[in-house]
Amino acid sequence: MKSKRVFLSILLNLTVVGFAAEILVAAQAPTKAPAMKSRPAAVRSPQVQADGEVTFRLRAPKATEVLVTGQWPNGRVTMTKDANDVWTATVGPLPAGVWEYGFQVDGLSIIDPGNPAIKPMREPRTSILHIPGQPPLLHDFQDVPHGTVRQHTYFSKSLGRLRELAVYTPPGYDKQTDARSPTLYLQHGSGDNQATWVVHGKAHWILDNLIAQGKARPMVVVMMDGHAAIGGRAGGFQDNTTAFGRDLLEDVMPFVEANYRVKTDAASRAIAGLSMGGGQSLTIGLNHLDKFAWVAGFSSSAPSREAIAGLLNDPAGANAKLKLLWIGIGKDDSLLSRNQSLIAALKEKDIHHEWHLTEGNHSWPVWRLYLADLAPKLFQ
Repeated sequence: MKSKRVFLSILLNLTVVGFAAEILVAAQAPTKAPAMKSRPAAVRSPQVQADGEVTFRLRAPKATEVLVTGQWPNGRVTMTKDANDVWTATVGPLPAGVWEYGFQVDGLSIIDPGNPAIKPMREPRTSILHIPGQPPLLHDFQDVPHGTVRQHTYFSKSLGRLRELAVYTPPGYDKQTDARSPTLYLQHGSGDNQATWVVHGKAHWILDNLIAQGKARPMVVVMMDGHAAIGGRAGGFQDNTTAFGRDLLEDVMPFVEANYRVKTDAASRAIAGLSMGGGQSLTIGLNHLDKFAWVAGFSSSAPSREAIAGLLNDPAGANAKLKLLWIGIGKDDSLLSRNQSLIAALKEKDIHHEWHLTEGNHSWPVWRLYLADLAPKLFQ
């Protein structure tokens, strides 16, 4: 009986060992991995050639029509599809500059997914193509001392919510301990945001290069988010301008003057902007000449006579306070008539100003030139 129990025990142990061995063998046996689908090769776009021609590419297997559209002359080209489902078009040679472009895929406008340079916008839809000049242009990176751009998030008490702004400080600013700088408040247009003047407008490089050439005084530049009304355009242009003005005067200027070494008199403050930002700058600046002695508008949504009635009713006082009123617009700009009406009102009242009617339309290549023209005149 005892020997039978020993036999059964041995048999049971052998069974367990065998079962464990099967598990171990199964665990160690190589398993056939599922087939991995190869990832398509990365698409290179845009590709700038030595002669200035540029090739754009987009992988879109199911698309039936793809176009590349850009700001350069004749900037709408149909692309062709190859055997790898990549659509391609070569354009140019293109002139040096900073250009906006995008793709239209079966009618849908999109950015170039192969290009990390995206124009900052409320609704991003264009990519950036930067072709440096030879020699470098004023808005190109040059081997000169460079300033610093800082990004700030702040709580606007006047608007009751978080907001964003960017601040440029000139070369050498951080090494100084007591010198104070003049300030330019520089505004974007309705489709853009507080980052656009730097990322796409190249304002920081324009200032760096002008300062290095001795043509502009070192200055702090403040770039705010111009969409102050809830929903951006809620209540229309005037409501947005009013809300923006409160934020600027009650929140941003105190913030800047508490955190940066800047002068606080009107002769050391300028306000300028383009399109929507030009309208904001002209309206706020011309109604607050006690705070801004330098006022400029680029291709502006120019204010009505009613919006600047105080200025028009006291031309002598305006001329005594204004150091410079600079207004410019391109001959092909859709806002030309509004600016011409403003100029007519200023001439009627004999209010001193500079009027620049130039070539060009409502686009960034024009506005970079305007900043380059304005900056050397400020704070002189």
